[in-house]
Amino acid sequence: MKRISVFDTTLRDGSQGAGIAFTVEDKIKIAKALDSFGVSYIEGGWPGSNPKDELFFSKMKKLGNLGLKNAKLVAFSSTRRKGIEVSEDENLCAIIKSGVKTVCIFGKSWDLHVKYALKTTDEENLKMISESVAFLKSKKLEVIFDAEHYFDGYKSNKEYAVKAVQAAIAGGADTICLCETNGGMLPSDIQKIVRETISLFPKIGFGIHAHNDSGCAVANSIAAVEEGCIMVQGTMNGIGERCGNANLCSIIPALELKRGYECISSKKNIKKLSELSRYVNEIANLIPDDTRPYVGNNAFAHKAGIHVSAIERNPETYEHINPVLVGNTRRILISDLSGKSNVISKANEMSLSIEDTATESASEKVKKVIDIVKDKENNGYQYEDAEASFFLIAKKALGSFKPFFSLVQYRVIIEKDTDGSIVSEATVKLNVKGKEEHSVAEGKGPIDALNKCLFKALIKYYPDIKSVFLMDFKVRVINSAANTAAKVRVLIEFSDSSKSWGTIGVSENIIDACWQALSDSVEYKLLKK
Repeated sequence: MKRISVFDTTLRDGSQGAGIAFTVEDKIKIAKALDSFGVSYIEGGWPGSNPKDELFFSKMKKLGNLGLKNAKLVAFSSTRRKGIEVSEDENLCAIIKSGVKTVCIFGKSWDLHVKYALKTTDEENLKMISESVAFLKSKKLEVIFDAEHYFDGYKSNKEYAVKAVQAAIAGGADTICLCETNGGMLPSDIQKIVRETISLFPKIGFGIHAHNDSGCAVANSIAAVEEGCIMVQGTMNGIGERCGNANLCSIIPALELKRGYECISSKKNIKKLSELSRYVNEIANLIPDDTRPYVGNNAFAHKAGIHVSAIERNPETYEHINPVLVGNTRRILISDLSGKSNVISKANEMSLSIEDTATESASEKVKKVIDIVKDKENNGYQYEDAEASFFLIAKKALGSFKPFFSLVQYRVIIEKDTDGSIVSEATVKLNVKGKEEHSVAEGKGPIDALNKCLFKALIKYYPDIKSVFLMDFKVRVINSAANTAAKVRVLIEFSDSSKSWGTIGVSENIIDACWQALSDSVEYKLLKK
């Protein structure tokens, strides 16, 4: 098994993505998670460029062994500035001060950048590379050299791009990382250039750093490894500037599970990949991409009845790997495309009993559920993210539902005073165990007031709902052509600290749609309890 070093640059390159801003504490949390997962290198930032990164390295230094047990913490910088002595360069001195044992510096390998970005001579750029690497090596540091824009440079002026690599090797670089910085190359370009470059320098280890501007960063990274690269640079979830960096959440399982490479410290840790992906999204305050390969919520979700029927017989029919291998799960979706297999599979998953009775066969019960779902979806409902509401529909259709309460009446009043303050008040009447419960509550808004009323009326009968809290609330217009008379779809996610569940409501009246979802959430909690 061939070892591949995974160089994670989420904290530096990933933070350059639009809308992403890590605090120092955020960076420390992610660094520890990456270390626990088992990557080889964690690029923490550029200590000479901003106070935040300097503080990050300072705090990591105080943690002892830079706070890491498995990975090497890496400081990033550029080669020395033109026209100065290398020992006078503030960025390089800041790297040494950071306390790291491994550094990554980038230098220009495309003469176009030398002319227009650096505004210096080709010869001076080569000196900047070799002298900077040699200076850092003299401080007993491991040096990774990022040959920036290498592939564009190679295509434009092969001779000069190779000279840039030679300069870094002459300075003593431990690894040369070939950077596909503009993200426009295709796998065949990567294969050819990596193969030719490695053949010129067989004694040095090479890496790949790809961007995703052409949608090929993962494929390009894998192609480079197959051509001999022993290091892959990338970010968690592919976050990064413009279209992002190479997504390590796709690269690692592809290399580990499909090509037999060893990428992380322990093979069993790959089961933590989906959890790590969600953790980074949470800290970065990003909405998870459900379609993300391997780790996305829909990566192993099946909706078509034919597909579900097939995977029930053999999962390999529609799954390229077992989702458990990367810590993900199979999801059977219920929709108007559902067939018998979907309903039976989902019923088994949710411990719903579908058995023959004296009055109705199991097949008839399943058909009843399907018909209800199709009718509901025709009216704007969707149960892919509202499985709790589907659970209630199925229980009712199967004749095994006994309501815990029923609505008698609700009313919501909204008042706005002359000073601009808004007061929302809700009144709810419920029938609970044969008794009428009447509750009144004020809230931050009409839905908050309605929710408080619901819980206030039920809590003395069902104290277990004390642990329930709202996690997410989404509203979407269904038929926008109807303007203000359009139907809205409300999706609400609740949790009780041990489990979360989603419910749905649809109506031309947003408050009524919310009531449907709110009452479903409580009914589901009580049923499961």
